[in-house]
Amino acid sequence: MSILRAAAAATALGLAGVAAGLSPLVAPQPAIAQGTPGLVEFRWDNTKDYRKLYFFMTDTARLKRSEYYLLLKPKDRKTAILKLTIGIPKSFDVEIQPKNVQLCYMKEGGMLSRTRCDKQIPAVVEVSKDNTAIEIFPETPVPVGKTIGVYLNIFNPFNAGMYQFNALAQAPGDVPISGYLGSWLIQIDPPSN
Repeated sequence: MSILRAAAAATALGLAGVAAGLSPLVAPQPAIAQGTPGLVEFRWDNTKDYRKLYFFMTDTARLKRSEYYLLLKPKDRKTAILKLTIGIPKSFDVEIQPKNVQLCYMKEGGMLSRTRCDKQIPAVVEVSKDNTAIEIFPETPVPVGKTIGVYLNIFNPFNAGMYQFNALAQAPGDVPISGYLGSWLIQIDPPSN
């Protein structure tokens, strides 16, 4: 019995030595960043005219299908929304179909849950021909008090980089002027080889 135990212990020590010897040969995999904005953001010209908005995306790698959740929290807007316009830079070379865009009441995610659409808000969605603007016209003005968001289901662009999406909203009233709500700073990561 003791010979059997000694043989098992020697085998275990031998396997541990082999594993320790092979560990330098196996490269650790880099951690993949999540599609949420960072805690620290540096801007060269940090003025009061720029307002950072929260977003979540399911994949930040270029050319991958990703779900974008562009959120507008109650603190980000002061009035109801009659029309929401999202300005997209020309360099964000993606074809956006109106059928892949939704306006929703959003459920913010965290450590234990995912960001998601709670309830879709009926709206008409129009995308400009050059894909530089998404205009959303809700059937009824969207009231203040709940987190709303724009859900996009698109492929990420070919070019890696940072893209600033701007949110403009038109409030109900006599003057049809859109006001700046803030910006989402989207980052597309280069391929990791």
